[in-house]
Amino acid sequence: MGTMLEERYLIWRFKHGSAEAFERIYLKHKNDLLKLAVVLLGDVHAAEDIVHDVFVHVAQTRGRIKVASNLKGLLITSVANRARNYRRDAGRYRNSLAKQADDDPSGPFEPERWAIVGEQLQSLSEAMAQLPYEQCEAVALHVGAEMSFPEIARIQKASVNTVQGRCRYGLKKLRSLLNSEVVR
Repeated sequence: MGTMLEERYLIWRFKHGSAEAFERIYLKHKNDLLKLAVVLLGDVHAAEDIVHDVFVHVAQTRGRIKVASNLKGLLITSVANRARNYRRDAGRYRNSLAKQADDDPSGPFEPERWAIVGEQLQSLSEAMAQLPYEQCEAVALHVGAEMSFPEIARIQKASVNTVQGRCRYGLKKLRSLLNSEVVR
């Protein structure tokens, strides 16, 4: 069965109450969504919370999902929006980091948790954290989630030219940061 046809079938089954279809949707998309959230936030705990919240929301609103919709795009957009909201809520972000320091003295980049996303993603996440958020989000959505500039422009509520510039400048800075890391 083709990927798009399979996804439409899964959505249809999920809308009609199939827990198995929901589980397959979750397993199919969770790792990509988690990687995106980690890159956007630089915090594994918060990324896991956001991905969990997105799937809970999908489960609660299954009747409103259109069978012909692009589910992956919907999920990516939801993760990006929630990550942006999370970062805007500075109090919640600080509380999460304080709790994380209390719960986990090794910090947000403990090796066991990074086994999920790999050592390269950790370096990338650290470099991405040094970018302005709009550039970080544009790069993550374009390169990581393979979204087009017009799709990203809709999410960021910006012009396509602005998004292209954010992506271009973000990639240039990332290359510089990652190349200097290799030289060390």
